[in-house]
Parts: sequence; structure tokens; C-alpha cells
Amino acid sequence: MSRFKGYLWGGLLLVTVLVLVSILYVRLGEKGEKIGVLLVIHGGMHTIAPQYMWDCSVTMFAYDHNHPVYKFVIWKAKNWSNVLNTQVTAFARSFLLKYYFEYERIGGVDPYRTILETQLADMKTELDKNPYGLAFEVDWAGWIVGDCPEHYPYPRFIYTPPTGKGDNVTYCGEGEEDGPWPDCDPERFNVDGPAERLLKKGVSRIIVVDLTMSGIRFSKTFDTVQMTKRVLDKWNGEHGTSIPLLWINDYSNLMERSYPIEPEGWTRFLGYPTKDNHVLLKGGPNPLAEDPEIAELHANGIEAGMSDTVSDAETGVVLMDHAIFSHNETFDPKINDTITMSKNIQSLLLERHPEMDPDNIVGAYGGGREVNPENGLFEYTRGQRGDRLGTCYLYESEKQMPDNKWGYRYWDALEYLKNRGVKHIVVAFPQLATASALDLVEVPNQFGKEVGIKTWAKWGTGDYEKYPEVGHPFTDYWGNWVYTDCGGEECCFEMGGCADGREYPPPRQVPPDKKRDELDPSLAYDLSDYGHLGYNPDSGPPDPNGPVQNQYTGTWDMWTPPNDDPRVGKILARHVLNAVINPMVYLTNGEREGVEAGGGVTWDAHVVTGTPDYRYEWSIKKEGASNWSTVGGDSSTWVWTPGTEDVGMYDVQCKVTDAKGGTGEVVWKEFEVSA
Repeated sequence: MSRFKGYLWGGLLLVTVLVLVSILYVRLGEKGEKIGVLLVIHGGMHTIAPQYMWDCSVTMFAYDHNHPVYKFVIWKAKNWSNVLNTQVTAFARSFLLKYYFEYERIGGVDPYRTILETQLADMKTELDKNPYGLAFEVDWAGWIVGDCPEHYPYPRFIYTPPTGKGDNVTYCGEGEEDGPWPDCDPERFNVDGPAERLLKKGVSRIIVVDLTMSGIRFSKTFDTVQMTKRVLDKWNGEHGTSIPLLWINDYSNLMERSYPIEPEGWTRFLGYPTKDNHVLLKGGPNPLAEDPEIAELHANGIEAGMSDTVSDAETGVVLMDHAIFSHNETFDPKINDTITMSKNIQSLLLERHPEMDPDNIVGAYGGGREVNPENGLFEYTRGQRGDRLGTCYLYESEKQMPDNKWGYRYWDALEYLKNRGVKHIVVAFPQLATASALDLVEVPNQFGKEVGIKTWAKWGTGDYEKYPEVGHPFTDYWGNWVYTDCGGEECCFEMGGCADGREYPPPRQVPPDKKRDELDPSLAYDLSDYGHLGYNPDSGPPDPNGPVQNQYTGTWDMWTPPNDDPRVGKILARHVLNAVINPMVYLTNGEREGVEAGGGVTWDAHVVTGTPDYRYEWSIKKEGASNWSTVGGDSSTWVWTPGTEDVGMYDVQCKVTDAKGGTGEVVWKEFEVSA
């Protein structure tokens, strides 16, 4: 009898365990499911070489089927040598000369790729710890890839003419003065890309997580995702599968929904579209741009750049940001995402350093071509620092920059902080998650020409770890890619003018009735001891021993990007797991910013992940209220007809619970009910 009872209890225990395991199995999904994860980055070159610059140029223009390089160069062998031909374009010359200097300053190797591999390994390690029985295959793709074409999203798209007419891309510099290039593989684009490698490993879906600009949505990542979708469509068509792709940063497909309609096949090279989709940014957030942990990594990096001898009250912060291509503001919310992250960074800094003045934390962008009032031409100008990276328009605006503290040009931001009496400035580039030639050399040179090189916090001791040869990032003049011949003599690049009477800045070499390009020497800026801001050559020569007139009298330093901080991998893994396990939801309401009292508005919740069926909870919170008020029923649609007593500004929230108990929510901020 006792043995029978033992069997009975043992059987009951076994049944209980099996039930619990089955419940857990249902909650966690298909055990052993293999999921592909694609980390998207900007890309570039580990080392600099003409071949890599040629490959970067070709891969960049391959995204735009309306661009002349796409139409007439990439798949036409007779034109391949034109890519780096300075008689055809100033683009390659300017970037090559700039990069040759930058790479030399940092010891010949850009640390970007090594750091990326660490972040990727950290993410994979964290994903492999998942308690859900899921297997992850991880790879990465770059928008441009100079020295590793196998990480272009679709290498064979470059290799093979899309129309079937033309030449396979096998160029190895045969038409160059330094060609053919050593160790060049003519079949380097005839390889699988990252998506193909994932698919051949048997993944059931592909999750894209974007670190191109520290998680901010960007049309460059959009390009990469669209090219990856070409691979996926081809695979699904050939194999009869329906493997999906989800881009976490834009899980609502905002950029696709907002993409211009006409002319058909529009890309930015065609100019401003004649017909655009207008989709509100609200309701379709970017979970990475809003992530406080990413903001914390950058806040930590800013703190590392603060001075031990200057008070928080006298410390300023410039959050330098990268631009978008003109006309892409029609669908690209990059600048809006940037401001979201900047505000989160500011909040953390003020929380940790309550003596900091919030007015001393500002956002900034570079310059861009503009109409020169002297000749009416849209060209590179000295006032805009000869820069090409200042197109920073808000999403779906009429080419409008942010009009508040987040919308300075970087030289105006520095002038503003200088005039406020700031004694130390930290320059951050929070769109970067890894150190590269950009933040190690390019940005310091841009800032050094404005506020000086001897004001750099490390000037007295140098930084030989980052800059092994000379201990600093600075060139003699910024714009070191310009021509140096000024009417038959060497141009003068010394602030205040050269001792033999040559003037500074050098005179314009391009005739006034022709557009000035970035190679004109008049666009170069001296990297002077105490900078251009506040200095007037008419009032006397500069002083190498100290600031004169109204030059900056404080110090400045760069922030430290997250780099190989293991938290980067953990954050990325957290977002990937959330997208796999939980429902992600976004809202639409007919593109309405508000409604009049007595009128109605229909809200729709769209779930893109998770497991059906879903339960919905709607709630609203009026401006100034501390608690949410539950409204609506358990439906993906909620119709709201506010009365006159409801006039005000509201946040609208929808929480979703899926069949496995996973939850997700989204908040539409600032919906107005007007009288």
C-alpha cells in the first residue's frame, strides 16, 4: 500500500512538473527557435587606402537609383576610374586627404571596428543567457563598408548589374595612378552578406537593432534596412518562406509610412517631392532614443570630460550632432530623435549636478552650403565653415532647424557659452556609441579652430594613448584638403596673416560667378592658439601666450563615448529580447494633433510583435494630473468624444497584454482638446 501511495504521489508530482513545463513552454515560445539579430552601424574603414575609399563611394551611391553614379558609373567599367578622379568630383579628394591626416594622427587604425566587435560579442553573450530557450545568430551590417564588403547589406547587389545589363563590379584600381591596388580581390562583392549568412543558418526571423547613431533613427539605417529587405524578399520568393524582419528602432515603420509618394521612385536626388505622405511622429516612438540607460552612458562620458578645477555652475556642455541629407527630412525623424536623447542627457546631468545651469547645456550642428549674398550662388561659404554636414531639419518641416537651445551651429554655441562666462566646455557627440576618427580628430579640429588648441584641457601633457606620435589631434589648419596654391604662391593659413604680407584667410580662388567647392583655400581655418571667436585682426595680432581681445579664456575637452562598456551589449540585448518576447504597439488616429470639444477622434493600436490574442487597456492623463484615468474597452480601437469640460492637453496611453502574458505600452504625448 505504501508503495502504491509512493507511485501515486510520484505520478502526481510528474504530472505537475509536466504541466508547469508546458505552461512555461507556451509562455516562452517555440523552444529552440533560432532568431537572427542584425546590428546596423554606420561603417567606414579600419585603415585608409584608395581602394577602401572607392568601395565606400560605390556602396554609398548604390542606395539611390536616381543618382548619376548609380546610373552611369557603378556597373560601367569604363567609368570606374572616375570615382576617385579629382577632375570629376571634389568629394573623394577632400575625404581622402582628411582621412589620411586623421588616421595618421590616431596611429593608422580607426578603433571603431574593434570596439564594435566587443559590443557585438557582449550583446551575443547576453542574448545567450536568455531564459526562454531561444537561440540567437548575430551579425552586423554597415551603411558603408570600405574594407569588408561582406558586411554591406547586399554585396551581390553591388557586384551584379540590377537590370542585367552592364559590367560586374570587379574594379581593382586598374585605371588609377597607384593601381592596380595590392591584394585587391576583384570578386570581393560576389559574396554573401549578413542577412544571407543568417538565413543560411536557419533563422525564423530577423531582428534589426540600430546603433548607427547611438540608436537614433536615420535615413542611412533606413537605406540599410531596405537593402536587407531586398535580400529577404529574394530569399522568401526562392524558398517559399515568409521570414519577417523587424527594425526595433522604427518598429512602427514610421519611415516607410511617411516616405514620399511622387514622383514615382522618389529619392532625395530628385529634389523635394511633389507629393509626400504626412505621418505624425507621435504614437510611433523609438525605444532606443528614449532609453534612459543609453542617455546615462553619454552622461557618464560627459562627466569624464569635466574639469576638476572648474565648478559645475561654470561648466558648459555642447551636444554636437550629425546632420541628415537634404530632402530626407520628409520621412527621416533623426533630428527629433536626437533632441529626445539630448533632453534625457540633460535631465541626468542636472539630477547629478544640481548646480549646473540648464542654459549652459546646448545642442549644436555643423554648417552647410548656403546662398552667398555676394553672388547669389548656393555654395560652400566661410561663414558656414566650408562644412557639408549641417542639414539638420526637423521631421516633415519646411526645412526648419530646431529654433531653441537645441538648434545652434557649433560656432554659435561656443560663442554663446563664451559670452555667458563659462570656464570649461565639454564637447559630446552622443550620436556616437564608439570612438572613431570622427570624434577623435575631426570634431576636436572643428572646435579647436573656434576656441583654440592651447585651451584644450590636455594641451599641457598631451594624450599619447590616443595620438601616439604628437599627443594631440590638431592639424595646422582645418580644411587641410583644400588646394594650397593661391595665384602662383603658397596660400597663407596663419591667423592674422603671414609675415611676408600674404593675407589670411586666403583669397577666393574660384571666380565669383562660379560656385565655390570645398577645395577652395579660402574655406580653410587656422588651428590657432586661442581660436577665432572673439578675435579681430584689425585690432592687433594674436598672442600665442594667451587670449587677446574677447577670445575664450577657459578650457574645453571631449566626452568619452560608451565604447567597450559592457552595458552597451546588455542594453542592445534587452531591446532585442523585448521585441522577441513582448508585444510592441504603436498608435494612429488619422494624423490628428487635437480635436475640438464635442468632436470625435478614433484611436487605433497596432501590435507588431507578441502572440495573439491581445488585451487592450486605454487610459488618459490630463496635463498637470498625477494619475492615469482608464477609458475605453478591451479593443484595439477606442473612439473618444471629449466634452467642453475636457478642454486641455492630454497624454493617451495604450497597454497591451498578449496571449503569453507579455506586455507592452505606448504613449501619445500632448493631444489637445480645444474649446
